[in-house]
Amino acid sequence: MDANAAKFIGAGLAMLGMIGPGLGLGIMFGNYLTGATRNPSAAPGERPMLFLGMALTEALGIFALVVALLVLFK
Repeated sequence: MDANAAKFIGAGLAMLGMIGPGLGLGIMFGNYLTGATRNPSAAPGERPMLFLGMALTEALGIFALVVALLVLFK
């Protein structure tokens, strides 16, 4: 196997780390919308925690992207 091919395979495997944050965001926003429609008065109180969870989940996705780019271009 060529070293260049191994780089591409490694970068592709590193991008599999984007699956978790994508699923996490979908589940998180879906559950927030379900809770907000069931109890609209509690929705504003849950919004800061929703944004905190979104930021942490996106950070994991960005970390996976950075690792994949480091594997690809180093």
